[in-house]
Amino acid sequence: MARYDYSKLLGRMRELGKTQEDVAKAAGMSASTLNRKLNTDRDFNQTEMKAICVFLGIDDIDSYFFTPILKIS
Repeated sequence: MARYDYSKLLGRMRELGKTQEDVAKAAGMSASTLNRKLNTDRDFNQTEMKAICVFLGIDDIDSYFFTPILKIS
């Protein structure tokens, strides 16, 4: 499973004053499931990503959901 950096997504949530509970509800999942996905324990599916983008007004899905975590050796 690929690991992605969701810090930009979390920043957008903070910017709009949205909680994980708010975003989870908009995406049709529980807050604990969203938390696991944000911690890269599970992957987002396309439907969830689209719902989150609509809810948060995101139009650049790549930078919010597909930025790899860089490992520094």
